[in-house]
Amino acid sequence: MHAQAARQLQWLAYRLLVHAAILGAATAASSEALKLERKIALGDVAGRIDHMAFDPANNRLFVAELGNNSVGIVDVKAGSVVHRIAGLSEPQGVGYAPAKDLLVVANGGTGEVVAYKASDYSVAWRLAFGSDADNIRIDPQTGELVVGYGSAVATLDDRGRIIRTSQLAGHPEAFQLAGDRLFINVPSGRQIAALDRKSGQVKTWPMQARANFPMAIAVDAKQVVSVFRDPPRLGVFDQESGRETASAGTCGDADDVWIDAKRNRVYVSCGEGRVAVLSREGGGLKEVERVRTIEGARTSLFVPDLDLLFLAARARGGEKAAIWVFRAGD
Repeated sequence: MHAQAARQLQWLAYRLLVHAAILGAATAASSEALKLERKIALGDVAGRIDHMAFDPANNRLFVAELGNNSVGIVDVKAGSVVHRIAGLSEPQGVGYAPAKDLLVVANGGTGEVVAYKASDYSVAWRLAFGSDADNIRIDPQTGELVVGYGSAVATLDDRGRIIRTSQLAGHPEAFQLAGDRLFINVPSGRQIAALDRKSGQVKTWPMQARANFPMAIAVDAKQVVSVFRDPPRLGVFDQESGRETASAGTCGDADDVWIDAKRNRVYVSCGEGRVAVLSREGGGLKEVERVRTIEGARTSLFVPDLDLLFLAARARGGEKAAIWVFRAGD
């Protein structure tokens, strides 16, 4: 009798666990803020996936497959990988320059930045920085490229010629362009650096929290949004003074943050297996929800014109690497 009761309890517990798992998956897929539309398989891609860039004219998503030493080119409309650039060295940052139809890749392993003609993926130019080439940003007005490497950032023209370099207190992680200024997360220096791109002058804002990696610019409010990993927190800073004007807790192991100006929201993608959705209300921040994803999926790209958030999910367990495509909802 006792054995039968025990088996019934075990069966009941099993059914409850299955129900909870199904409910959790449904919650992630039916989130009001971000709805999971589909997953685009990347094929046999192993290891960590880093940053992404988008070509709106041709619906191409460029994916830095760091652990695989490759860059995948995804046709978003078709939902498939159409090309792969192999034989790279820990590609971290990717940028797309539409005026020249160039795909620019920063290799963390060799410190080399390589530009490819996106029409046929042949090499247009290459430039060696010596150590840890990382993020890339492209100025849509001038076509200039900004590359983070070592303990500096360099500005290049679209032919790969260095215009200027600026030294920093440590390695630059995420950075963003805001007109004539560049705002840079320098986590090893526990600071945000504000660089005047014309004069080269650098001002620094000391930070109390540690590990400020992702960054975004709230253009409408002239704010810098930076996310810290220790403790997990999002901070909003005035662009002129560096004063923190708002903050909120967020998910752990964040690597990208995006502003959805249309919906007045912030999206933070985190390696703990969540995307945090925050509302910008009256100058403050309020977390709306945390959308369940998968552990290790921490890099993302939000494309406002498409209302889509692309999330890079590395291969884990029996599930192969894929791009999870979320649609932002009202």
